[in-house]
Amino acid sequence: MSAASDPLLQPYRLKHLVLKNRVMSTAHEPAYSEDGLAGDRYLRYHLEKAKGGIAMTMTAGSALVAPDSPAAFGNLQAWRDEIVPGLKRLAEDCRAEGCAVMIQLTHLGRRTGWNRGDWLPVLSASPVREPAHRAFPKEAEDWDIERIVADYASAAQRMQAAGLDGIEFEAYGHLMDSFWSPATNHRDDDWGGSLENRLRFTWAVIDAVRAAVGPDFIVGIRMVADEDWEKGLSRAEGVEIARRIAASGKFDFINLIRGHIETDAALTKVIPIHGMASAPHLDFAGEVREATKFPVFHAARIADVATARHAIATGKLDMVGMTRAHIADPHIVAQVMRGQEHRIRPCVGATYCLDRIYEGGEALCIHNAATGREAVMPHVIPRAGQARRVVVVGAGPAGLEAARVAAERGHAVTVLEAGGTAGGQVNLLVKNPRRRELVGIIHWRLEELARLGVTIRYDTWAEAEDVLALTPEVVVVATGGLPQNPPMEAGDALATSSWDVLSGAVRPGAEVLVYDDGGGHAGMSAAEVLARGGARVELVSPERFFAPDIGGMNHAPYMAAFHETGVRVTINTRVIALERAGNRVRAHLGSDFAPGWREAREVDQVVVEHGTTPNDDLYFALKPLARNLGRVDYAALIRPDGPVLPEVNEKGDFLLYRIGDAVAARNIHAGIYDALRMGLRW
Repeated sequence: MSAASDPLLQPYRLKHLVLKNRVMSTAHEPAYSEDGLAGDRYLRYHLEKAKGGIAMTMTAGSALVAPDSPAAFGNLQAWRDEIVPGLKRLAEDCRAEGCAVMIQLTHLGRRTGWNRGDWLPVLSASPVREPAHRAFPKEAEDWDIERIVADYASAAQRMQAAGLDGIEFEAYGHLMDSFWSPATNHRDDDWGGSLENRLRFTWAVIDAVRAAVGPDFIVGIRMVADEDWEKGLSRAEGVEIARRIAASGKFDFINLIRGHIETDAALTKVIPIHGMASAPHLDFAGEVREATKFPVFHAARIADVATARHAIATGKLDMVGMTRAHIADPHIVAQVMRGQEHRIRPCVGATYCLDRIYEGGEALCIHNAATGREAVMPHVIPRAGQARRVVVVGAGPAGLEAARVAAERGHAVTVLEAGGTAGGQVNLLVKNPRRRELVGIIHWRLEELARLGVTIRYDTWAEAEDVLALTPEVVVVATGGLPQNPPMEAGDALATSSWDVLSGAVRPGAEVLVYDDGGGHAGMSAAEVLARGGARVELVSPERFFAPDIGGMNHAPYMAAFHETGVRVTINTRVIALERAGNRVRAHLGSDFAPGWREAREVDQVVVEHGTTPNDDLYFALKPLARNLGRVDYAALIRPDGPVLPEVNEKGDFLLYRIGDAVAARNIHAGIYDALRMGLRW
């Protein structure tokens, strides 16, 4: 399809603003703020998308209009005058690339905590607690409403002063729509009851904002038009609200959401992860557009160009949000314009990005380690000054990334892989049918390596002599790890690893105890696969809450599976020993909290998960022969440039380092980040 005929690449006029194509990144908070302000990291993150051809990037999710709306996940503080210079620079730099910039404003209402920021009371339309953030809100009083309306107007003025192209209000799960929804508005005064009363706060805010910024500044609303909730805002009332907003003449666009977000389970239906439906609310967005005859934007797991193109071509949307997709690859539009859609790094739906915000304090893509690190990690790999012969041992995600980076730099690369296929531990995790999309992490890299002419030798268990026969100048050991048992007093030989269960190497028992002493996906996935296969499963964890390395959005489908299949969960408990009990296994349980406490379970099988131990024999065999003796200068590595492999052995013939689980048990992102940052430094 040519650029001239591609629906995605057609311009769109929004009021006075001409957007160069139909692709946008909707508002989200990557938690890159610095003291509540948009600094260099925030700027570079959005600027990369602008360089990649996107028409508009919406910053903040959401920027806060008042001090009593304290940050819940690194939010920008739009109530401070100091925010203007940083946003002004961001807008100017993105606009120089032909990209419009807007921002989302909100008062979080009950979707935050009272013990944050200045410890001011959390408020909402009514004192209905939100389970996700757990605060008990007070009912907003008349003077609260008056001051918050004024806060919206002041924040909008700051955004206008920063030179942004426009703003949108956030009205799903926050203060504004808490007045709309019967689930959160139980008032019997002028702000509750009839739909007219429930909309009074919205009209008060938009009137104050229009008075502050004038009629020409673009103002939209990201709103829920159906909470998909028996006690919440109905589809009929939600669409009616959209009609009234469209007919008011006060707004310029609707950015549509469907669902509610007060729990992790509900949130995953609004923002689906892998294993869930693609673009589940797109048709509904199209129905609202048809009902309102008004500009409609929308984003919810529109992860691929074909779906985005369909959304525009069929008239369902005016602008299509590809937000997580741009976290995976900020250059989507540029690739489309070059006719290279097949080279777009896919969003695999892992939602590591969003879970990281809550669990780790910043958004990171599971398989693009440059996102959020634009100051030091390039999205486009530069050529090296000198081409070298490189051997990468291992074709898991870390090894494939190391090979890709080296080949992009112009090196001659050979990959040695022990198995018959690439993928490493990804081949295990996709044995859970719900997680099959994550194989895209591997497939994309294999396609890139084929394009770059990299040789992969399968079924090659590399010994030192195999590597040396290739006369390498650089060797990257990405041999991964092997499963290990958790510490137990006795009975190691009676344990079955999660790998054995997921791979199908061991037949599941009828009654299984899964001892998850890893806290990540492997143990949980083993329990899910076993339970879906018909086993009666108990998951035992020593943690005070289980699977702490899995964020809330990924936790939700595991718990759905556990409840549907009757998995029993026991926390704060260790398996301290195993012994035979006839044809069964007796697991002895103990407690960190009460050392004398003991219980026992008799089951057909005990499956254990305790991470991996490095598969490092090859590394240590090669280490004495390397010019750097395997050393990595960490102090140099965390600086932006310079060599990181100190040459301390003049008799050595090659540089050597290991990455990923060949160093220590971590995760996919860690291995890919190892490969990227190390591969750029020699």
